Amino acid sequence: MIIYKRSLTPLMKQDRRALFFIFMIVGVLSVPCDTIAQQRQLTLDILYDPALRVDFDGEVPTGLTWIDDNHYLERLTRPDASGNRLVSVDARTDERTPLVDIARFEAAIASLPGVSNGDARRLARRPDHLMNSTRSALVFELDNDLFYYELGNERVRRLTRTPSPETEVSFGRDGNLVAFVRNRNLVVVDVEHQRERALTSDGSDTIRNGQLDWVYQEEIYGRGNFHGYWWSPDSTHIAYLQLDDSTVPIYNVIDHIPYHPEVEDWSYPKAGDPNPRVRLGIAQVTGGATTWVDITQYAPFEPLIVRVGWTPDSQSVVFQVQNREQTWLDLNSVSTKTGAVTRLLRETSDAWVNVNGVPTWLSDGSFLWLSERSGWIHIYHYDADGDLVRQVTDGEWEVRQLHGVDEATGWVYFSGTERSHIGNDVYRIKLDGSKVTRLSKTTGTHRALFNPIFTRYLDTWSDIETPPQVRLHASDGTEVRVVAANANAVRVLDEYRLIVPEFLQVTSRDGFVMEALMIKPPDFDSTRQYPVYQHVYGGPHVPRVRNAWGRETLYWQLLAQQGIIVWVIDNSTASGKGAASTWPVYQNFGELELRDLEDGLAWLKRLPYVDGSRIGIEGWSYGGFMVSYALTHSQSYAMGIAGGSVTDWRDYDSIYTERYMRMPQNNPAGYANSSPRFDAADLHGALLLIHGTMDENVHMQNTLQFAYELQKKGKSFDMMIYPKSRHRLGGPELEKHRRTKMLDFVIEHLRPTNTPLPSTSSQR
Repeated sequence: MIIYKRSLTPLMKQDRRALFFIFMIVGVLSVPCDTIAQQRQLTLDILYDPALRVDFDGEVPTGLTWIDDNHYLERLTRPDASGNRLVSVDARTDERTPLVDIARFEAAIASLPGVSNGDARRLARRPDHLMNSTRSALVFELDNDLFYYELGNERVRRLTRTPSPETEVSFGRDGNLVAFVRNRNLVVVDVEHQRERALTSDGSDTIRNGQLDWVYQEEIYGRGNFHGYWWSPDSTHIAYLQLDDSTVPIYNVIDHIPYHPEVEDWSYPKAGDPNPRVRLGIAQVTGGATTWVDITQYAPFEPLIVRVGWTPDSQSVVFQVQNREQTWLDLNSVSTKTGAVTRLLRETSDAWVNVNGVPTWLSDGSFLWLSERSGWIHIYHYDADGDLVRQVTDGEWEVRQLHGVDEATGWVYFSGTERSHIGNDVYRIKLDGSKVTRLSKTTGTHRALFNPIFTRYLDTWSDIETPPQVRLHASDGTEVRVVAANANAVRVLDEYRLIVPEFLQVTSRDGFVMEALMIKPPDFDSTRQYPVYQHVYGGPHVPRVRNAWGRETLYWQLLAQQGIIVWVIDNSTASGKGAASTWPVYQNFGELELRDLEDGLAWLKRLPYVDGSRIGIEGWSYGGFMVSYALTHSQSYAMGIAGGSVTDWRDYDSIYTERYMRMPQNNPAGYANSSPRFDAADLHGALLLIHGTMDENVHMQNTLQFAYELQKKGKSFDMMIYPKSRHRLGGPELEKHRRTKMLDFVIEHLRPTNTPLPSTSSQR
């Protein structure tokens, strides 16, 4: 018997479950036919049409940041009655105070020469202005220049006057200086007197000061984060990276839509190509020559500088260095007075070493450090000289985030997977490793944001059935109040004929327990046989089976409503179960992952209601690679949809690829064996290739090279190309088009019986 979600309560999902158990006890488990008839079917319009799309996610506070111990900042998704979108919230009482007097701010902007009332209104209502640490002032951008506004003061100060834009803008800790990058040079400006001081002067087309290039932001510091400099806590110095891309090959990305195509030039090192040369400099904000940190000892290893920070006393810059193939990582400190570099510790591995954040400093100069040396990420306590004091956490589970330490009580706060590998919980443990305590009660995924003194935290929670909700908790986990129950999202979901996904476990031939998820059709009949749609990512340490809310599951629900079983299983190297589970993939992508997936299929095919001849697979990016690899190395799949795929690992960027595969010259057989392009002759099953023409991440070259080889081998396949699209297709219209194409392809090749192709009408 299938259980449908129903409108029982807009609050916690366990309340709904409790009522279902009551129904079971009294013998009313069956869902009345009229209730089922009233429940709506999902359609492509409901999920993806901009005009008809239903808001299943609801609304919860976004951009939450603690202002002080008792107040947090909320950036409203829609302006309030006054037009304000920046609100200070009293954590205990929910008393809400606008941070900006919009009328006064708008009037101040409108007083600037050449600014229209419309532009002033638009600017004043933006939620993303850069604010100082005390939230007493902000900086906004207008016509490629920066302006400073002190809250509650009607005066606007113009900080810059050049035609060139300023990027990577930030306040110094004391709020008196603003730093930015202009023309790839690092500059500071005094907000009181609007005096600029350039800290570097050699920025050029190939030299970047304080600004990351494509590969550094994509693979080291985080996608979209081009910020390459760091203020000292006392605001007297800035440490920054200088990247020299002069030897990095250029890759051309073309917009074919204009009559005269527009060409973008991207510095993009493919596997084996020269990487950007990196230097670490320390500059005084008062000016003078940069002090360059001596890293000549690392020169033979083509070093990567992967993290930079400061000690709390501003006396030392702390930076992390890896060799090009990332088999070790050094944590170093350099004195701002003497320039002496001291190595505090080295992490090593037989495979690769991941970057796990910066040290968390204690008042005595010691620090907490995250390491995967045991095969699982755990917390280690080191003294100021880099000698190990003790391992704080331990076990076959991961610390996913170290929130910090309340030194007054000795509690260390962190999030991790001790309870569930597919969830995330909030914990605390004593600094001596005793009294580990789970603070979160509800299963699912918890994301905690602690206040500065660790007396309370905001917890954003969701699970596979429930969109995010936000609650305030005391430091011992006690719930203080519900910040956002997101009741409307729960109500909307209950109107649709959705199935509760089943979490399962499958043991591979190697004895590894793989996590899996299954969604059955709403009218599931165990005497029938159903086709299977498998979603995959498969890349190292990126699980897709998670007890957390995600809109992708709604597309899976739509497929289930068409009479298809949806199947997601995380191969061992993608499982998120510690670094040790990923290391076996070293130097050889595809083979182990596919073997695990086929072990999952073997288990699946033993189920009497699964039609083993009608199994399809779909994935994007690394998942697209896995689909391409599976259809050229296996006969298990009737069809596959490969989106944004890597089809030859020589085509992908150096830092990601070499971490797992080493350089091509050091592992030529691994690259050849891992690249589907070279196995085009072995294609089995129907294949749909999808790619964006302006994908600057996984270049469309991958799909075209694969298509060329397939054509030469006489293989038939489908291909859908999206002009002007990047790695993630641009715009909701294109997303609807892509999903429609995918659904058509799935229905055509998996042939769910007695199930018509769904209408795209909204049925609302």
